[in-house]
Amino acid sequence: MAELRTTVFTPTQIHLLKMFQYMKTEKELIELKNLLFHYYSQKMDERLDELWDNGVLDQKRLDEINKMDLHQSKKIRARQIPLIL
Repeated sequence: MAELRTTVFTPTQIHLLKMFQYMKTEKELIELKNLLFHYYSQKMDERLDELWDNGVLDQKRLDEINKMDLHQSKKIRARQIPLIL
């Protein structure tokens, strides 16, 4: 017999699910996707600026990352690219 698993949602997930009930059109979905894209792009830019300002990230490191094969397995990538975000 298959085991049932329970998913526990965070308060943020619950809020978003409640909010989504009012989204009825494809246009609204596209607008939401764009909003989220811009929000997370801004957050990533802020974090990258912080890493650059603190000397963690520089042109040499960017050049190293650019030469990496990022299509390798996740296990190999995790060793090569330390989590900096």
